[in-house]
Order: sequence, then C-alpha cells, then structure tokens
Amino acid sequence: MNKINPAKLSQSKWTAVQSRNKEKHFLVTEVEYDEDGTVLSCTLEAVLSRNEYAINWTELKDDSKWLQGWK
Repeated sequence: MNKINPAKLSQSKWTAVQSRNKEKHFLVTEVEYDEDGTVLSCTLEAVLSRNEYAINWTELKDDSKWLQGWK
C-alpha cells in the first residue's frame, strides 16, 4: 500500500506496474480539491506521449498497480 498525502499529490511521479498503451511513466498534472481539501479529480500525463488520463487518485495507493517515482 503506497502512502499518499493528497496535499502533495500534484506533480508527483508514478510508474505503472503494467504498461498502458506502451506508457509506463506518469506525472500528476492536475488535482482538483473541494473546500475541505478532499480530492475531487486527478489527471495523469504520460511522460513520453503527453496523453492525459483521468484517474481516481485512491488507485495510486495500490502498489500492485502503481509504484511511486520513476522506476
């Protein structure tokens, strides 16, 4: 289980355990919060292709799918 601080989610780096469309390294480019500081939406950008994907940020906690940093 990856530990994630929602306040430090923006610009964090992630590696997909299973590559998606030959994309493995991602950067969190956009995080939207409500007034209470709860994350409403999160956008990942593939480093090489610049494709953007909306993701539920809690999926990043699953270390069988995501690794923190670029590995």
